[in-house]
Amino acid sequence: MFASAPARKHDSKQALYAGLLEQANALFEGEHDFVANAANLSALLFHSLPDLNWAGFYFLKEEGLVLGPFQGKPACVRIAVGKGVCGTAARDKKSIVVPDVNAFPGHIACDSASRSEIVVPLVRFGKVIGVLDLDSPNLSRFDDEDRRGLEALADVFLNSTDIGD
Repeated sequence: MFASAPARKHDSKQALYAGLLEQANALFEGEHDFVANAANLSALLFHSLPDLNWAGFYFLKEEGLVLGPFQGKPACVRIAVGKGVCGTAARDKKSIVVPDVNAFPGHIACDSASRSEIVVPLVRFGKVIGVLDLDSPNLSRFDDEDRRGLEALADVFLNSTDIGD
């Protein structure tokens, strides 16, 4: 059985993400199914990072993003590439940190409680296969340190799964 420890307020983000990388590697050891690993990573992030109201995946299918494993309230099922924060990150193959979702042109409000968001594209062999999306009810919840930590976790996920093979 795996038990995650919640983040402590005095932990640095760098230490927090180092611990999450270690836990993710342990969760993925010997398992290559992308759905199982996405489900476990969503749960790990949701229960370990403070001030989140949603953490999960969207995967590229038929030229659009389709909801994958997540933790939080029900979410938008389909997002067009280039639309909203998730679709923009997928189109541009670039992580996006949004301090205030209401200031992001074309933001798609799946949960009206979300105030800030970070989206990391999942790129394998040069092709976007999906995105990792985290939302917070707090303004300016995410920063560059979160981006770096989540990009490292996305890499571990991609290198541990059979997605995009």
